[in-house]
Amino acid sequence: MTATPNRLFLTCAVVLALSACGGSATPDATTAATPQDADAAPALTLDESTLPPYNRFLIDDLDAAGNACVDFAGYVNGKWLAANPIPGDRTSWGAFEMLDERSTAVQHQLAQQAADDANATGVEKLVGDFWATGMDEAAINAQGIAPLQPELERIDALTDTASIVAWLRETAAKGQGFLWGIGAMPDFKDSSVNIAATGQGGLGLPDTTYYTAADKADIREAYVAHIAKVLELSGTPADQARAQAADVLAFETRIAKASKSREEFSRDVGLYYNPIATAEADRLTPNFPWTAFFESQGIAVPATFSLSVPSFHQEVDAMLIDVPVEQWKSYLRFHVVDGASPYLSDAFAQQNYDFYNRILSGQQEIEPRWKRVLGTIDSEVGQAMGQLYVQVAFPPESKAKMEALIANLSDALKVRIENLEWMSAETKQKALEKWDTFEPRVGYPDKWRDWTGLATSRDSYLGNVLAATEFNYKWDIGKIGEPVDKSEWGMRPQTVNASYNPLANQLTFPAAILQPPFFDPDASDEINYGGIGAVIGHEMTHGYDDQGARFGPTGNMEDWWTPEDFAGFKARTGKLVQQFDDYQLPDGRHLNGNHTLGENIADLGGLATAYDAMRKAAGDTPDPMTDGLSRDQRFFLSWATVWRRNFTPEELTKRLATDEHALAEFRAIGAPSNLPAFAAAFQCKDGDPMVRSGERQVVIW
Repeated sequence: MTATPNRLFLTCAVVLALSACGGSATPDATTAATPQDADAAPALTLDESTLPPYNRFLIDDLDAAGNACVDFAGYVNGKWLAANPIPGDRTSWGAFEMLDERSTAVQHQLAQQAADDANATGVEKLVGDFWATGMDEAAINAQGIAPLQPELERIDALTDTASIVAWLRETAAKGQGFLWGIGAMPDFKDSSVNIAATGQGGLGLPDTTYYTAADKADIREAYVAHIAKVLELSGTPADQARAQAADVLAFETRIAKASKSREEFSRDVGLYYNPIATAEADRLTPNFPWTAFFESQGIAVPATFSLSVPSFHQEVDAMLIDVPVEQWKSYLRFHVVDGASPYLSDAFAQQNYDFYNRILSGQQEIEPRWKRVLGTIDSEVGQAMGQLYVQVAFPPESKAKMEALIANLSDALKVRIENLEWMSAETKQKALEKWDTFEPRVGYPDKWRDWTGLATSRDSYLGNVLAATEFNYKWDIGKIGEPVDKSEWGMRPQTVNASYNPLANQLTFPAAILQPPFFDPDASDEINYGGIGAVIGHEMTHGYDDQGARFGPTGNMEDWWTPEDFAGFKARTGKLVQQFDDYQLPDGRHLNGNHTLGENIADLGGLATAYDAMRKAAGDTPDPMTDGLSRDQRFFLSWATVWRRNFTPEELTKRLATDEHALAEFRAIGAPSNLPAFAAAFQCKDGDPMVRSGERQVVIW
């Protein structure tokens, strides 16, 4: 799907702040989930012969002239990366992307079958309606800007603060929070109940740092040109569009200075949670009273809610008075059109791609329409597609084998915690209480989401998007004040990813990642332990990273550490920060060890735990020495294979600034360099780049 800017701080990101964020299942009207259950729709079929190949570890990929002890990432992946350039419609290419291509190809077949079924009902009708309207390029081009014209006329009619506030409330009630919105979030102090939560938003560039950093001046210039072009496409004369574009950048720069950066959020999950009495919030932002906002959304006014980043809201409140109405109108007009551009005629979609994908990320070609439409389906009705996906793409035996792997990893993690030398018995007991409440979820939800009330049609692509946006918003805010339903999923089954939710202590492994190179039912144990086993361990360790460690076994934010143990933990994590700060790109730029700390802790603990589990599973069985490689060597080679990844220069630069994950090549080497088992497997010596010993070695979990 065409990339979209970070306009709204989505409250679902709070729930999975340490991993990932996506759609969920509904808490009340659901159906039991099985791979065969799809609202009694006709049987779906899958033509395996048309799917892209898997990217498995192959011994021929190894660089015979390389040295695993010097450059492990290059030794394992260098040849493959050189032979596999990034496709034109991608900004990165590697194991994740190749598996995503396969998932997308499966969804392509399913969407077409759904659209071809004239009698489709339920989830098949939803998917079919989105597919049919999204693929009707002629109809979309014929409509031009017409679908947005009524909203643009309402913006043109704004005259003062009161009318702007009224417009913000009205659009928020449709799920279109251009500056902020309200969502349901588990209370950090009582994670069994959902509270109302809001946060910062309103920015078109990837991060607050883009608005002031000297090295982003060219991006800001390109952004102003993009804003002007979008306004011009919407009907604004070119000379006026240029002036208004400068006003939009100035508007966003002001709120960016009052906002928190991605790095600040990634290293302080507490920023997401700022409970405040609604009456006090009204006094904090008198020009935008929250009591009236809740009422306008059809929500019972809560006594308290979470108002994240108060400085942002105070600044916007001031801007409601001291920013001219015409500048507000320019900002709102641009974001209305820009947000809808992927669903409008080709001129809008192309302009959207040109800035967000080509300029920001280096993508050389716009994705074909069918991929963009599937991206829309995933974002708007993703669980509906997931209900179809698991019918054809997730065999039951995969789930059974995964559950066995998870059990083995869990046992290994418990032993590691029990044997920690640096932690007191008191804190260990608390850590083990948390371990005992881990809830793994594999493949797909136990309950499917109910979409009753969402009306889609074959009339309008944008109309279907707007209908789903409003439906999803109302579904979400309907959970405020209600018990948290822990059966909900924050990921879709077709997503190539995994997650940990600190507010429920849940581990989620969607069906799509349970394929090679991560998980292969036909592969030897060491390959699976080095792949999906390390992913399982990674997600478990998120429960004990620098942010996950702030949550207890019930999912509540609490301090379960002794002061001495927490000081020891901070000292050890500080060494990991330094390790990644020291990693350097060929052009001299360094990684940001602080920003990526949580993921690096999870990698280190996850790989160590997976190794222990693999060795226990192997027991006393002889080492098979497959292809001349030992069991331990193949374990670490499997790990590195997962992290083969090429980036466009632009995407690499963006990720350095915004991604809480370290670049893939450094994930391949960071964790194993701290494990004596790696050095032993490849006969590395002290002083080799892949050996961190003594004070340089990082041992946490």
